[in-house]
Amino acid sequence: MFAAASEPQITEISLDRDCTTLSRHVLQQLQSFSPDAQDLSALMNRIALAGKLISRHLSRSGLVEGMLGFTGGVNVQGEDVKRMDLYANEVFISVFKQSGLVCRLASEEMDKPYYIPENCPIGRYTLLYDPIDGSSNIDINLNVGSIFSIRQQEGMDEDGEAKDLLQSGRKQIAAGYILYGPSTMLVYSIGKGVHSFTLDPSLGEFILSHENIKVPRHGPIYSVNEGNFWQWEESIRDYIRYVHRHEGYTARYSGALVGDFHRILFQGGVFLYPGTVKKPEGKLRLLYETAPLAFLMEQAGGKASTGTEEVLDVVPDKLHARTPIIIGSVEDVELVESFIQERNRELKEAPFMAKS
Repeated sequence: MFAAASEPQITEISLDRDCTTLSRHVLQQLQSFSPDAQDLSALMNRIALAGKLISRHLSRSGLVEGMLGFTGGVNVQGEDVKRMDLYANEVFISVFKQSGLVCRLASEEMDKPYYIPENCPIGRYTLLYDPIDGSSNIDINLNVGSIFSIRQQEGMDEDGEAKDLLQSGRKQIAAGYILYGPSTMLVYSIGKGVHSFTLDPSLGEFILSHENIKVPRHGPIYSVNEGNFWQWEESIRDYIRYVHRHEGYTARYSGALVGDFHRILFQGGVFLYPGTVKKPEGKLRLLYETAPLAFLMEQAGGKASTGTEEVLDVVPDKLHARTPIIIGSVEDVELVESFIQERNRELKEAPFMAKS
């Protein structure tokens, strides 16, 4: 006779009646109920609503015909548009159109910003966002996410070119992302640390799950698409050769920026999306992807670099400007930078050595 296997003991963690919701947390962070504080709290609530709608849509995407696959169109980046990209972009617009909180929305899926119509209440903030990051993962049911950034409008924008957005990431007043995975999480910062919230479907609320997140100064993970190895500058290849030859490093790469960033934020290490020899500017968009994540990483005690300067100091020359990124634990980012600096030093010395 075999002894019956004991049932696993699963203890459900009951939520405290005084659990902290997202909107309440924003007001606590600002220690104010001023109009500005209430606006920021309302902005985060609207972003959370967009996240709930997208999360619900994603959870049914494999069951409903017409949700997955490509639309047949191409976005401003020259990339094929997936149906979920289009849906998520429209969700953000519909959620904010009547909110009275924003004057415009800018997305990597749109050539120019979407301006709130005159017959709708108009606010003084701009929402910049990547509606679905890593959409190639959707068809195979892997993690994807949304990235967002909030800026205040500065000056008039009569020509519709949104030139006041062509400023460094230091001008952001809030940034964050929503991760659609085993649970839906919203991570944000308003310049007072980084905090994460988990969606409780039974309540329909994002509940505080991690407060004041701090990235370790060093981590074991390096996250990069090594399939591009031979397209990179030699300095990045030198770094990859280094981690291959030293113990204590682990490669993790999912192809979804939000998922890979989330892992680095909690476990430490470095995420890289460098430029290539042919395209040194890289692939990721500054206003919608790298600057918001750099804002978060610096708030968590980490670092975000292009390899030669801090990402938050980069001033874009156009709305859809791109930039390479090296982001994560301070020591790991600085290690990558050291390889770039060494290679640049060698290149500068080469002509002098040749004359000698």
